[in-house]
Amino acid sequence: MKTMMKVLMTASVLAMSAGAAMAEGTVVAVIGGKADDQFFAKVKKGIDDGALVVQAHGGSVNYLMLQNYDNIGGDAANLIRTAISQGASVIAAPNWVPDAEDEAYKAAIAAGIPVLLYNAGGGDKAKELGAINYIGNEEYPAGLAGGEYFGSHGQKNVICVNTVPGAQNLEDRCKGISDGITASGGVSNQLPLPASSFGDPTAVAEAIKATLLKDPTIDGVVTISAGDANSAAIGIDQAGSTGKVALASFDMDGAGLDRIKAGTQLYAIDQQPWLQGFLAVTMADAYVNYGLDLATTPVLTGPGIVDASNIDATLAGSAAGYR
Repeated sequence: MKTMMKVLMTASVLAMSAGAAMAEGTVVAVIGGKADDQFFAKVKKGIDDGALVVQAHGGSVNYLMLQNYDNIGGDAANLIRTAISQGASVIAAPNWVPDAEDEAYKAAIAAGIPVLLYNAGGGDKAKELGAINYIGNEEYPAGLAGGEYFGSHGQKNVICVNTVPGAQNLEDRCKGISDGITASGGVSNQLPLPASSFGDPTAVAEAIKATLLKDPTIDGVVTISAGDANSAAIGIDQAGSTGKVALASFDMDGAGLDRIKAGTQLYAIDQQPWLQGFLAVTMADAYVNYGLDLATTPVLTGPGIVDASNIDATLAGSAAGYR
């Protein structure tokens, strides 16, 4: 009986200690994209939904947002260092430009702060840095799938429009497109635009229009974002190439899904951004509070091809804010 009482008292003390630790509040710091970036709006919804789990455990989520994409790697590194200085319990962030960001990740780990990569970086980079895991798309295989899709649908000369050149994940996307279409005898070249053109529909549309008018053999355009695909649709139309040039995109928004439904966009490569945000937050919280981890690494949320065959189900998910 005395032994049982001792066990119960010990359990009670442990529970009180755990409760005290929870009361102090775990802070999950998440670095992410701009508020008006339609892709990151979906990531942010996942982050906000995941924050409900963190709050239920007595913690909070601090979202540190890039203001623009002009210096994406350096700015992301600075936000990681900000999270360190603010005493984050765990940091989740994309590794867009490893050369610029890796030292900041290493500084976090040296300070005893676990890090988790999401959205950009990949499983190999997570292992190299000693991160908890990587959650997201593997960019090169995603591009490869897109290039193969183009090739199987008859495209022979595709341009990959990159409005954030230098970002490793986007370079990998375009490289995958090129290698994928090459397997069927096609070619793909990158059209790199100044980073300032990201989010500037007129600049992107004009650049694509000019490229198509200069080379009438181009029969496919793929963009690295859903927003750029909207600009590409305008550029293709202004070049008089609607129906001649197949449009595709990495990621998707309502306008892109409507084009797929209408038959004016061939496909979109989906990486399920809501899942990336939700899993990044909840996995970081589970790891730092309870030592929970997944045996699977990386945790892949894509790629998936959205085309005419599955557009209706995707539209339903989009209407609910999850796709």
